[in-house]
Amino acid sequence: MKTFVLDTTVLLHDPMAIYKFKENEIVVPLVVIEEVDKFKRDQSEVGRNARMVSRYLDKEREKGRLSDGVRLECGGTLKAALVSEDISLGNQPRSSSMNNDNWILGVAVHYLKKYPDRKTILVTKDVNLRIKSDALGVPAEDYSNDKVELNELYTGYEDMRLNGDEFAALMEGNSVARPENSFVNQFFNIIHEEDQEKSLVARIDPDSGLLTPLPDIRDVWGVRPRNLEQRLAIELLLDPRIQLVSLVGKAGTGKTLMALAAGLQIVVDEAKFHRLMVSRPIHPMGRDLGYLPGDIDEKIRPWMQPIFDNLEYILHCNAEDFGKGQVTYEYFIEKGWMVVEPLTYMRGRSIPNQYMLVDEAQNLTPHEIKSIITRAGHGTKIVLTGDPNQIDHPFLDASTNGISYLVQRFKDHGIYGHVTLNRGERSELAEAASNLL
Repeated sequence: MKTFVLDTTVLLHDPMAIYKFKENEIVVPLVVIEEVDKFKRDQSEVGRNARMVSRYLDKEREKGRLSDGVRLECGGTLKAALVSEDISLGNQPRSSSMNNDNWILGVAVHYLKKYPDRKTILVTKDVNLRIKSDALGVPAEDYSNDKVELNELYTGYEDMRLNGDEFAALMEGNSVARPENSFVNQFFNIIHEEDQEKSLVARIDPDSGLLTPLPDIRDVWGVRPRNLEQRLAIELLLDPRIQLVSLVGKAGTGKTLMALAAGLQIVVDEAKFHRLMVSRPIHPMGRDLGYLPGDIDEKIRPWMQPIFDNLEYILHCNAEDFGKGQVTYEYFIEKGWMVVEPLTYMRGRSIPNQYMLVDEAQNLTPHEIKSIITRAGHGTKIVLTGDPNQIDHPFLDASTNGISYLVQRFKDHGIYGHVTLNRGERSELAEAASNLL
């Protein structure tokens, strides 16, 4: 059995963390409970998590005294720690060094001394606290229950070589057997084994489960895929069998543009959905500008400007139909084809028969991703776009954000498809900056 001392950051990230350490001892320092209490009135995701932590701890308290330890259903033991070693760092006087982090460290040191034969580990998402813990000789780890390594993230496609017979069958439009260790809706860039100049693109069909060749490249609302990755994204976005799509990639790869163009085609031209709903999480890059004046539409306009920029580009691509400069993105809103809404007010809603685009989804927690997807009513399609390397959320990173978590959990589900886009198409300058800076 091991002893895990939990930091505040762990509980605020995952309120159910106390139930995810199996048959081990979980220790929550008293100062952690005090820190959680400070967040409980916040109307953010952190505040919601703080309230859930309090409810879970109170539920376990009903079984017995937390100071003595209570048994959890997972087989472990939960304790609230009232004791702490006096931690002094460097030349600081002891009285000035006992801030909250040091109290938590002190609890870990106490259990390390009390049970020398048992492994004691401090679990925290605070990098600096892990460094301080290591300096004191206390093992420290990041909370990795929902962690997905970005370099191992499912990309949605891979290269494959085939022999003459199977390649010929695909070239003729026929399907062949599904490769081993493949996923539903996974794409393959297939190269002829003997003649490498011959190639085609195929996908694991969600209905038949066979490797099936893709149709010819098609434009969507005047936007033509510029590379293979964008072509694969278009296939998923326009396929009515796919109800959930995630597009991950660096800046300038066309994630949002492809999603908007496909949405306009199947909402405006094909009328397969009632409307196109666009949302983004509100997390600023750099210092916040503070409160914004105006009604809700005026307040969210700065956050939605990247969406409007893409719509202006799409209108430019369709200048023959709409007249260059004569129609703006507001035209789509006035016609009822599109609505822009903040994610803040999504909880409790039911959203049927809509094409829903959630941009910058890397700034969402796994729980927020779940809350959004569970809003989907009958006939709704959800598209999430994001770049795990551009996270503005203070409690998330490339391995713990919601979109990375989603890809890992959904990757072999028939109604889900994913593509990672690596090639930038915004401009030569933007691509150079993305790669070099």
